[in-house]
Amino acid sequence: MPNYQRILLKLSGEVMAGEKGFGIDSARVAGLAAEIAETARLGVQIGLVVGGGNFFRGISAPREMNRVTVDQMGMLATVMNSLALQDHLERAGIPTRVMSAIQMNQVCEPYIVRRALRHLEKGRVVICAGGTSNPYFSTDTGASLRALELRAEVLAKATRVDGVYDKDPLRHSDAKLFREISYQEVLSRGLQVIDASAVAMCRDNGLPIVVFNLNVAGNIMRMTMGDPIGTLIH
Repeated sequence: MPNYQRILLKLSGEVMAGEKGFGIDSARVAGLAAEIAETARLGVQIGLVVGGGNFFRGISAPREMNRVTVDQMGMLATVMNSLALQDHLERAGIPTRVMSAIQMNQVCEPYIVRRALRHLEKGRVVICAGGTSNPYFSTDTGASLRALELRAEVLAKATRVDGVYDKDPLRHSDAKLFREISYQEVLSRGLQVIDASAVAMCRDNGLPIVVFNLNVAGNIMRMTMGDPIGTLIH
């Protein structure tokens, strides 16, 4: 029996690229879609937010570019990733809707909270694209906003590492993994696994966050079932 009935899953754009590091790796996306589909078939209602870093990262943009323009380009990249993931989910037999905060009606639906909730209630996976449509907001913050709007029981952030560490485990072999940690400790320590604004929003609204490793096959299902993987921020 799933531990959560409705989740908001945040995926980085980089995961869509697989080993390539850029663009979309069809085999990797198909594998992700299969894991998400397996979870959806249990009756879990799933909202998704996908980043756009495999196409465009603001940090690598020329410094002379306007920040608003840079962020808008990043938001458009999330739409491309969302459409690719939708295609693979529907091939796996899961009805899916891409809903964009930036209106592009010929491509996908506009994001409207009540409509998104209705899709979830009908068993459709909802992929929230286009960020919040506003610059200066990361996809982490956008994911926390969507999780709250869609009344998710948990914000699940999928990463390349096993959870929240006291320092970067990819650089420090002695990094310590936290199995549970408070919102305030994440903020006071300046831990970078998730944006501070997203943590603060979840703290203020009592929404738990689970950070887990997406590179371990089956972890989406394990997280949904409440298995003790990753780090619980609460």
